[in-house]
Amino acid sequence: MKQKLLMSWSSGKDSAWALHQLQQNADYEVAGLFTTVNQAFERVAMHGVRTTLLQRQADAMGLPLEIIPLPWPCSNEDYQQLMGNFVARAKAQGITAFGFGDLLLEDVRQYREDRLANSGIEAVFPIWHSPTGSLPHNMIQHGMRAVITCLDPNKVPREFAGRELTAELLAQLPEGTDLSGENGEFHTFVFDGPMFKKQVAITPGDIVERDGFVFADFLPARYTLN
Repeated sequence: MKQKLLMSWSSGKDSAWALHQLQQNADYEVAGLFTTVNQAFERVAMHGVRTTLLQRQADAMGLPLEIIPLPWPCSNEDYQQLMGNFVARAKAQGITAFGFGDLLLEDVRQYREDRLANSGIEAVFPIWHSPTGSLPHNMIQHGMRAVITCLDPNKVPREFAGRELTAELLAQLPEGTDLSGENGEFHTFVFDGPMFKKQVAITPGDIVERDGFVFADFLPARYTLN
């Protein structure tokens, strides 16, 4: 019998690719997505993606999305209470697993596993320890399309913000850059790929620098990127 699973959704390439792997895994039934959002700004933390685009992604995949609003600022106690309530609701709805797109960060994985311990919900990491140098190339070759929505200008030049993640862009990244952005170099928004039933139409907005990071805003649109 398949485990009923919810995918932790960041809007970016790693959670999208992990979702794709789980959709092909006979052991799991992907029942939906969940995302935490900064309530004050209505955006995904770090990725800077608008809540409206999160919903567009979910609609394009044909999956329900639960948005968990977080207060700003959000204490660790607030976060744990809100997520604890969400875990309890998910369990009551028959969910037995959460999927995560983590690749290398042991402390993050351990935190997730610790928080789900004794909850009756398993933490699943379908792309854990995938080679970060070849993984984005594999994603692109399989039709995934994503844009860079946030970057650390101390690691990646500012002009990469807002650009589509392509093989050509990957080749232009500074020497020593992790091509999957695992050292915090950049974050992405996925607008097409094998996990989508239709492309998410987006249009670029402003590029701003805030709190030491460069953010490229994107808005819903009626047309698609070329």
